[in-house]
Amino acid sequence: MNRLMRGFARRFPRRALPLAAAVVLGAVPAAGCGRSGDDPAGRTVLTVGLFGSFGYEEAGLYDAYMRLHQDVVITQTSIQRNENYYPQLLTHLVSDSGLADVQAVEAINIAEVTATQADRLVDLGRAPGVRRADFLPWKWAQATTRDGRTVGLGTDIGPQAVCYRKDLFARAGLPTGRDAVGRLWAGDWRAYLETGRRYRDRAPAGTSFTDSASGVLSAVTGSSARRFYDEDGTVVYKTSPAVREAWDIAAAFATEGLTARLQQFTPAWDQAFANGTFATVSCPAWMLGYIEDKAGPAGEDLWDVAAAPRPANWGGSFLVVPKSGKRRAQAVRLAAWLTAPAQQATLFRRRGSFPSASAAHALPAVAGARHPYFGDAPTGRIYTRAARGVPVTVLGPKDLVIAQNLADIGMLQVDQKGRRPEDGWDAAVRTIDNALDL
Repeated sequence: MNRLMRGFARRFPRRALPLAAAVVLGAVPAAGCGRSGDDPAGRTVLTVGLFGSFGYEEAGLYDAYMRLHQDVVITQTSIQRNENYYPQLLTHLVSDSGLADVQAVEAINIAEVTATQADRLVDLGRAPGVRRADFLPWKWAQATTRDGRTVGLGTDIGPQAVCYRKDLFARAGLPTGRDAVGRLWAGDWRAYLETGRRYRDRAPAGTSFTDSASGVLSAVTGSSARRFYDEDGTVVYKTSPAVREAWDIAAAFATEGLTARLQQFTPAWDQAFANGTFATVSCPAWMLGYIEDKAGPAGEDLWDVAAAPRPANWGGSFLVVPKSGKRRAQAVRLAAWLTAPAQQATLFRRRGSFPSASAAHALPAVAGARHPYFGDAPTGRIYTRAARGVPVTVLGPKDLVIAQNLADIGMLQVDQKGRRPEDGWDAAVRTIDNALDL
């Protein structure tokens, strides 16, 4: 499972890549987290602790850095899933032990890390070579404390579009060109719902407009600046107009028969891509490779990419540097280099990770990117526009708990079991409030 899929597991997973075990680069013994030092040749060993696959090794970035700094050797350790990685990271931060020189943090966890662990992390906003103006404002804000310390540098993001099946749209009497499709629902998720109703009325047999109500819920919720918490850190999801709007729209998809009643990132969902049983899905940039993999060669040029009703983000990560590291200055330089615009553009070109550094969006590798599987769609332009429109979202430490239970406890029951929307809501609220001890 790829990193953009792993961190948000199931509801918010990232791209699928193989299990990442300890990877050692350079002629040094295997090293775990917190084992930086010098190798037998006297070179500085820097450790990088990740979850899933960030692609740094595969894209040649570690090798490039070591060519630039021949007194440095980089080692990497990775745990496949963020739900296993993140608790260990918190434990190690609290104990100031067992940490790598550079650690990754999933976007869904950055609010908690920024709120509770900032004193244990280096302020990377002041690091040499790091320019706030190079990053998207909303990404920079996610890792910045109230007193202005930026404890994480953005790696990638997951700006969202809508992937759709051109052949199914044509058979349903809907436009198929990506610009015309985007205009069907531009600016309004309720217009997306209305398009689903039009599709249903002339739907090809055995197909649905979209994959799941939970997917719709997540996409709509993700396009709002204020959803689960307010600016004071108070949990407000039960009274949030944005959450209520998202719930009502997603519930309409479920109760009006517009979904394939699937749960994302399950074998049935994967198979549905191959079988062509739904016509649209909210798709961050990282999902393009996933769709191509699951739909296979038979799906080539049947799928295309249109702008989402409203800009939203799904996924992404940060790099942080623990203060307790013995090679702190070198670690800061490495984190700054890996997240610099040029390296983010390289990672996008070679691995598909969309840059959080806005300065990378104008580089040819991003600006000129097209995807042949999706009808040669100008994905660089589509996702850059989406990324620039993402609101600065108020994040809270338990966003994942709230989002996952709204989707997988509440909305899933409405979609798959036919429960009334108010019953699904009550079930989700009970679970969330118990988990948050409210």
